[in-house]
Order: sequence, then structure tokens, then C-alpha cells
Amino acid sequence: MAARLKGGGGGGGDQNNRLVSLPLSRIRVIMKSSPEVSSINPDAIFLTAKATELFVQYLAAHSYKHGQGKENKALTYNDLSRTAEKSETFQFLADILPKKILASKYLKMLEREKEGEQEEEEEEEEEQKSETESDDDEAS
Repeated sequence: MAARLKGGGGGGGDQNNRLVSLPLSRIRVIMKSSPEVSSINPDAIFLTAKATELFVQYLAAHSYKHGQGKENKALTYNDLSRTAEKSETFQFLADILPKKILASKYLKMLEREKEGEQEEEEEEEEEQKSETESDDDEAS
């Protein structure tokens, strides 16, 4: 592999493009979007692309192996989501691959949260009133 990477300097970009499936130009754009990055070595772009491909393959294989889509010989979003939720290795993806829920369930969850917040606010107000009343009683 070292010989392949050394050819990446002068015109070896086409060779690198054939070794990875992800578009190197897009990866370069994503990497340059960071304000700390001023220049990027072409080998770094290639290696980032290759590492990303290997990671996605591993995630897909792990999700398929441990998922329910295996019965249908298909990898589903739910398999990926469940892997992100259950596997410690992929826990960092839990926010990116959330469980799908129906809109009606989501709306009910929001309503419950609002009710909970309102109850908390009412309790705080009652505590403040009781503290104020006890302070007034002590002052008298």
C-alpha cells in the first residue's frame, strides 16, 4: 500500500480515486471547512476516505449481523439505529441515527414535556411564595 500512496504526488490522484469509492474532492471540501485547516496533504485525504469507507463497511456489517433485517436479507435504518443505541462502540452515533418514531408519538412526548415543565414552574412559584410568607411571618 505504501507504493500506492507514494504515487499520489504528481498526478496519482486518479489512481487514488480508483482505490476508494468516496469522492476525494468532497472530503477535501469537508476537511477545509474547518477553520484550523490551512492545507491538506493528498495522502491525508485519501487515507481519510479509505478509513471512512472501512468504518461504514464495519458499521453496516455489524448492524446487519445483529439486526432484524437479516431475516429479509436487507439492512434497514432500524438496524443501524439499534446498533448505535445498543453497541458501546457505536454509541457516539446515537444522536445521528435516532430511533424513528411516529409524529403522533413525538407530539405526545412534547405535550408531556410541556406539562412537566409547567408543573415544575408552578412548584417553584409555590415554594417562592411559601418562602416569602415564612420570611414575612419571621419579620413580624
